[in-house]
Amino acid sequence: MDKKTQDLVDKGIMLPLMEEFYTIQGEGSHTGTAAYFIRVGGCDVGCHWCDVKESWNADLHPPTLADTIVQNVKKHANTVVITGGEPLMWSMDYITKLLQENHIKTHIETSGAYSFSGKWDWFCLSPKKTKLPLSENYREADELKMIIHNKSDFDFAEQEAAKVGKKCQLFLQPEWSKKEKMTEEIVNYVMKNPKWKISLQTHKYLNIP
Repeated sequence: MDKKTQDLVDKGIMLPLMEEFYTIQGEGSHTGTAAYFIRVGGCDVGCHWCDVKESWNADLHPPTLADTIVQNVKKHANTVVITGGEPLMWSMDYITKLLQENHIKTHIETSGAYSFSGKWDWFCLSPKKTKLPLSENYREADELKMIIHNKSDFDFAEQEAAKVGKKCQLFLQPEWSKKEKMTEEIVNYVMKNPKWKISLQTHKYLNIP
């Protein structure tokens, strides 16, 4: 990457774009709603069950002008979900300001492991044991989405729920490869602990992106 491009990436004017697509939100609070997804490359959180490991190496994904991405969004949707990878590895200030100036709602899905940036209408925090969120990101969370891979993850979910504000919606979601076993465990847990809701990866059941 040349110095000029690197400078634009550092400022968030360009982002390592892995993919962008218009689909139905499959998880969490906004399940079932139409949204334009922007998946940026780069992640070092290292979840062993990650289903988009191809996003980890940012160098594989071409730096793309945020202005170009926003023009693509405007053709399709009034809500954007920026995900990854780990989107907060990059400055989100420029693209979210541009999106909101175009009357497009800005949502993020993040592990929270990097410094907060951007202007968000909805902040979905999904903490991972391998690299915990920074304290500033717990304060921003509108939604806490905890992935349940085994029974010990319920304890981790409670630890993380204690760090977010009262406005934050709490979700437990079975890790896809363990869904048959863990969905039943989550149902039982939520019935005993009704502050939590169940999130399912409905887009995978519907066979859509």
